[in-house]
Amino acid sequence: MAKAKKEKEEPLETQLWKAADKLRKNIDAAEYKHIVLGLIFLKYISDAFVELHDKLQEGKGEYEGADPEDKDEYKAENIFFVPPSSRWSFLQSHAKQPTIGKAVDEAMDAIERENNSLKGVLPKVYARQNLDPTSLGGLIDLIAKIALGDAKARSADVLGHVFEYFLGEFALAEGKKGGQFYTPRSVVELLVEMLEPYEGRVFDPCCGSGGMFVQSEKFVKDHQGRIDDISIYGQESNQTTWRLCKMNLAIRGIDSSQVKWNNEGSFLNDAHKDLKADYIIANPHFNDSDWSGDLLRKDGRWKYGVPPEGNANFAWIQHFVYHLSPRGQAGFVLAKGALTSKTSGEGAIRKELIEAGLIDCIVNLPAKLFLNTQIPASLWFLSRDRSNHKFRDRREEILFIDARNVGHLINRRTRELSHEDILDIAGTYHSWRNKDGGYEDVKGYCNTAPIERVRELDYVLTPGRYVGLAEEEDDFDFVERFTSLQAEFEEQLKEEKSLNKQILENLKKIQLPKNN
Repeated sequence: MAKAKKEKEEPLETQLWKAADKLRKNIDAAEYKHIVLGLIFLKYISDAFVELHDKLQEGKGEYEGADPEDKDEYKAENIFFVPPSSRWSFLQSHAKQPTIGKAVDEAMDAIERENNSLKGVLPKVYARQNLDPTSLGGLIDLIAKIALGDAKARSADVLGHVFEYFLGEFALAEGKKGGQFYTPRSVVELLVEMLEPYEGRVFDPCCGSGGMFVQSEKFVKDHQGRIDDISIYGQESNQTTWRLCKMNLAIRGIDSSQVKWNNEGSFLNDAHKDLKADYIIANPHFNDSDWSGDLLRKDGRWKYGVPPEGNANFAWIQHFVYHLSPRGQAGFVLAKGALTSKTSGEGAIRKELIEAGLIDCIVNLPAKLFLNTQIPASLWFLSRDRSNHKFRDRREEILFIDARNVGHLINRRTRELSHEDILDIAGTYHSWRNKDGGYEDVKGYCNTAPIERVRELDYVLTPGRYVGLAEEEDDFDFVERFTSLQAEFEEQLKEEKSLNKQILENLKKIQLPKNN
């Protein structure tokens, strides 16, 4: 009898996730992610520190006579200084002790004291009662297996990959809330692959956990570029998410000094007022009604029209345009409704953007790509210079790509784009944009429409209007519209239910005066 075929071994990050998730027990995923990701980060900076520490201690060549406990030695090589009680070997030796939670919190505090750039960034959540010492010790032993004994370069790469994978898994585990800090990786890859940020300033004014920056750096590396040729700028209004971003970038050696936090956000408190970016890559919150538009009616960014107070979509677009350099390009996600909306002056703003020659390409995305909403989405690509700088002159046309039918389901509620899907969509854009690119329209998929045709269709930018879909889908997709309205209605119901619950709780707290 033939032996059973040996099952293919799961990737390291998958094995680690399953093992870590088993240790979660009664802790919510939203809280647990800070526990796990904080430890992965601590392992990374400890590994990098120890490798240089060993070289300094050996004292050979350029390190002759060096002091392995001199902080300046580490600062010179952009490595965080890790004090003795914060080093991974120390924590692992104490992993089985009941006070391990307190020891890890103290380790995080000590690292922040020694490294100004990490002040207020690291989690101190390890001594909480709902995290038992045995589970924490198990996590420390588990993470100790990552990149054991490897050189710093491999250690950083593996740990960075695990960090990114865990961010995605935690986002899936959290569902709707996960979408607030994480843009699905395939969407980020598509944006970056289409924009090709080889060099210059990359800006994301709603940067979440930093996925756009990580993917931009990866793009440069994958195409044999120089990482030093790009610099990143960002802003995030959620402090907890900003902390994740700072760790995510630090674990990959990416300078995050220009990634700023303030709780007012990019509209009310623009942290990079004077920045003119070469690339803007972003995924702002869909249809945000709470963006303080009533306080910004006369803001200088609204060159193409004042955006409605109840929806931030066209405020974001104009914020992006405002921050573009003379030859800058932007790629971002928006709710699909922004392609057609005419309410509250949105149609007039869209018309002005089109007539200004800023819109380069629109991509219709498939449903179920995003964790926090079922609202259909699209990608917008803008360019300040569409004449004939690096690419061909595209001023009198816009490319429309209808990618609603691409991608595959990874579970019942979530779809993702494959690497081949990403290359196909990006390749279509590049062949259209590049000189002698050999672009051709494909019925039902892509079409280059003259501006005159866009005017005829009253400045509606839905790709289905241009690419030649089947007649019943050409002007109105009932199923898609119904799904969109249903999703919006369900979200409103949840918000109202939450509000009603809060009102009832507040009413219970009111003590009525006693009758005499």
